[in-house]
Amino acid sequence: MRSFVLVPCLALALVACGSDTSTSVGTVASTIAPVTTDGSTAGTTGATDTTTVDSSAPGTTVADTSGIVNTWVGPPADLTKLPIGTSKVSTTQAVVGGLFSCDSGNPNGGGAFAVGPWIDEAAGTWDLTGKVYVEGRVSWPMAQYSETSDGTTRTISSNGYPVGTVTGTFPIASDDPAFSYDRNPNRIGESDINLAVPTAPTVNTEPTCLPKGTIGVFKNGVAAFASLDAMNRDAVAYETQDACDGHPEMSSTYHYHDVPACLRDATTGASTVVGFARDGFPIVVERDAAGDLPTNADLDECHGRTSPIQLDGQVVTMYHYSATYEFPYFVGCYRGTPVS
Repeated sequence: MRSFVLVPCLALALVACGSDTSTSVGTVASTIAPVTTDGSTAGTTGATDTTTVDSSAPGTTVADTSGIVNTWVGPPADLTKLPIGTSKVSTTQAVVGGLFSCDSGNPNGGGAFAVGPWIDEAAGTWDLTGKVYVEGRVSWPMAQYSETSDGTTRTISSNGYPVGTVTGTFPIASDDPAFSYDRNPNRIGESDINLAVPTAPTVNTEPTCLPKGTIGVFKNGVAAFASLDAMNRDAVAYETQDACDGHPEMSSTYHYHDVPACLRDATTGASTVVGFARDGFPIVVERDAAGDLPTNADLDECHGRTSPIQLDGQVVTMYHYSATYEFPYFVGCYRGTPVS
């Protein structure tokens, strides 16, 4: 069974990219310095991020005084032997550790054409620590993300470029080691994302399947796609993404198939909201006292749970999706009603 404890006097630090320490509730504009090709910041100008202030907004560092303590039922995932999720994809039902897909995939679809050496198909596992990533560190100073709330509706907009984080170089160059497994020919382009989701979404009795394309948006402005490639394979295992776990598809939309390393690893503490699904439920990086993420054993068939989280500067107990190292990594199905 999963459990949590509220300890009023415990203080944990919740850290995201940047250094704005504002804690007032409302809408603010913060300037995010562009990142150069070597990963350093350049100057003091950059994309403007207009967002409601909370502990997980891009460009903020907020101390968590909520006292949220998470306890997981099992040991941390073995990053060298993660289960390949392809066999857990279903078009008929949602199951714990699986993904409920709206379609059966295209057997002739694009994606990685060769199985990388980090994948052991015979054993049904893959090694996250040995995966090859697309080279390059490209910054996007034109990136924009805004998030506002009127109390009932959270309005999110983005131009699809990553705010404050870098991408690899696409199309994948022929001299890039990733080219031996995945020859993604697509370029990163502008892709407008506009969502108006409820701030208090309702948990439905029956889950809803996930389509191809955008199923949510992260707080750096990047689209969230389900953890599947065009053939309905485990995209995180098979496809080669950049160091932030992203890549573009044929319409030039840059996207992530999981909670990306650059956002996940920038968080500390028990609860950090890093994005929102199209049904309005938050996508959260949760950690226990040792700093470990949950596993599938702690989550339901949509890869979520109901527990206290820090949202919009307050501690609320609500359903949310939780990041893991195990497939389906962040969302396994919609628990609420997705907006169009």
